[in-house]
Amino acid sequence: AGPGSYTVGTMSERFDCHYCRDPLQGKKYVQKEGRHCCTKCFEKFCANTCTECKKPIGADSKELHFKNRYWHDNCFRCFKCYTSLVNEPFMLRENNKVWCSNCTAAEDAPRCKGCFKPIIAGDQNVEYKKMVWHKDCFTCSQCKQVIGSGSFFPKGDEFYCVSCHEHKFAKTCAKCKNPITSGGLTYQEQPWHSECFICSNCKKQLGGKRFTAVEDQFYCVECYKECVAKKCAGCKNPITAGFGRGTSVVNYEDESWHDYCFKCTKCARGLANKRFVCHNGKIYCAECPKRL
Repeated sequence: AGPGSYTVGTMSERFDCHYCRDPLQGKKYVQKEGRHCCTKCFEKFCANTCTECKKPIGADSKELHFKNRYWHDNCFRCFKCYTSLVNEPFMLRENNKVWCSNCTAAEDAPRCKGCFKPIIAGDQNVEYKKMVWHKDCFTCSQCKQVIGSGSFFPKGDEFYCVSCHEHKFAKTCAKCKNPITSGGLTYQEQPWHSECFICSNCKKQLGGKRFTAVEDQFYCVECYKECVAKKCAGCKNPITAGFGRGTSVVNYEDESWHDYCFKCTKCARGLANKRFVCHNGKIYCAECPKRL
């Protein structure tokens, strides 16, 4: 901005005002573009209008101009903070308003999603999906504690710290009843920690492995055979449905057999689902006892 281009002085010779023809000798006058006029006529016909207050800039006022716009010196202030911008850096913005450099930077800065105030250079901030917060404004939607640069879980327009997310949204382990924050597995539509879904005997994890469920207990193949499964009265090996050749079991009195092991002691005929005779603790088909 610069000063106006006219001269103010006191007339010592005989001159009349260009507009009202009043004599100017001994009076204050203004000379502009080769014409002499009294201060009243200057303000009425020649003075520039202040861009801010819309009033004429009289001969006694200091005038500043920028890009064909004019201001009283005391009107040339920041639109936002009212700081005088005479001899200070400024920006001419919309509606012919002048702004100081600090207010311009703040106005153009991104706005915090939490407090809606500008985030200026040097502020610590958090950015997520084109949104930005002051670091201290990025808080948990549940406990309201500052998350800052820590871990968080987004849920729609809300954000949760790890602890609140666990208690509010995480699945609960069927065994230990604590939240499952990562990994885990599902058995019979119930969630389990991998470290909780283990063999009841050897304590090895069963995730991704073959196992047998007995009531509320789980056993790996080896432990089920060794500790739980009944022993076949015929071959003396564990009866493990699903692990061996057969899936059927024959039970008689207090003993059990694989279906393929339940056969006549004399002729080896398979007796599963057939008539049989028990003689001296041994199993025979209906014909063989007659030949003994």
